[in-house]
Amino acid sequence: MYLSVQLSCYPLKDDYKQPIWDLIARLEQTGLEVYPGRMSTEIFGEYDEVMNVLSDTMKWSFETYGKSVFVAKIMEGDRRPK
Repeated sequence: MYLSVQLSCYPLKDDYKQPIWDLIARLEQTGLEVYPGRMSTEIFGEYDEVMNVLSDTMKWSFETYGKSVFVAKIMEGDRRPK
């Protein structure tokens, strides 16, 4: 099953840009299709792989940078930009 995800991360710290850049870089190294945007990042791939990457990436972010708020919209299907 293919997933389309729109993920936003809001680090709860004054220097919020670096954690976001590092999060996007980490997502881009996973082999999934990743499209960073101004307010969110779109991620596309097979269900199990996407969910594992989201779990691992959020855990890494919490352990590395502390408190953040994540907002994810997850849809079954291929909504990649054409």
